[in-house]
Amino acid sequence: MSSGPIKYVDIAAQYEEEKDELLPIIETVLKSGAYVGGREIEAFEAEVTALLPVKHCVALNSGTDALILALAGLRIGPGDEVITQSNSFIASAAAIAHLGATPVFADVLPDQSIDPASVEDRITSRTKAIMPVHLTGRVGDMDAIGAIAKEHGLFIVEDAAQAIGSTWRGKQAGALGDAAAFSAHPLKNLNALGDAGYLTTNDDACADAARLYRNHGMIDRNTVVRWGSVSRMDAIQAAVLRYRLSRLPDIVARRQNNAALYRAKLNREQIYCPEPRDHAIDTFHTFVVQIDNRDSLAAHLRDQGIDTAIHYPVPIHLQPAAKHLGIEPGSLPRTEEQAGRILTLPIHQHLTEGDIERVVEAVNAFVA
Repeated sequence: MSSGPIKYVDIAAQYEEEKDELLPIIETVLKSGAYVGGREIEAFEAEVTALLPVKHCVALNSGTDALILALAGLRIGPGDEVITQSNSFIASAAAIAHLGATPVFADVLPDQSIDPASVEDRITSRTKAIMPVHLTGRVGDMDAIGAIAKEHGLFIVEDAAQAIGSTWRGKQAGALGDAAAFSAHPLKNLNALGDAGYLTTNDDACADAARLYRNHGMIDRNTVVRWGSVSRMDAIQAAVLRYRLSRLPDIVARRQNNAALYRAKLNREQIYCPEPRDHAIDTFHTFVVQIDNRDSLAAHLRDQGIDTAIHYPVPIHLQPAAKHLGIEPGSLPRTEEQAGRILTLPIHQHLTEGDIERVVEAVNAFVA
């Protein structure tokens, strides 16, 4: 069994594992002098569209911009409402707010995915879209969400920031709605060397709008057809992501194996973690358990040299930035209850079985 610190993430270990293959790829881009746009961007976009599959992938500078441009490309703006989750990273709601639309929060199910019944309760004449968040790399009930969207004529925008490679009934996350946004932040399963993201869609107009916006609205060097900004992915990041995309099945398999060990060995009478589903593949960007006395357990693990995290301790609707929405504490009971019970255990692909055993032993000793 391991004895040193167990890191929540280990990007240095990833570099050591990849450097002999990765550094020549980076050097090739540096020698090319093509740092913005070009072959690497086009190749990355083509490889993502083939994986999902979808018609379009638009490489961008962040998952946040991918969310904003996915919504904007579906013509969502001032006066519109988008139903999403409050137990997500702030970018989910911020993307809606940046466009002048209003985020409306539905409650969640025990596995932290959006509750379709709660979504239905919050639909109004101003509702334009539903944004399910595939937290932890686990796709929610897209059958129910799809049926609600169809009945009410709503768009589905997937916040798939954590879910590259995840599936629902054989279909990939990112191909389950009208548009989707992915993050390639260094902490993600498919990670760049800095901020990066990408949008996927089968909607031609949505993709065209995103491509224009990311490059100042320019169709050539001297012609600007709309106001835009700079939201381009760098060529070096695209080259790194292409290499890591080829390694993604192995990365996911190792994380899935770690998750299976946790499920088999943790004291499940005292600790909740979502069950696997025959009709879905979870990719475990994070491994979140729910337990009473969460903060005490985190302190206990820290004393044992085991890093943990909380995703996320304060729901978005209770953040100071959301105060103007007028949402009172207690309005999302399950979301708020989970916020006090969730703890993210280390799950990254560089953990050994001994590391997992040590985490399990420490957690089970605490609950005992």
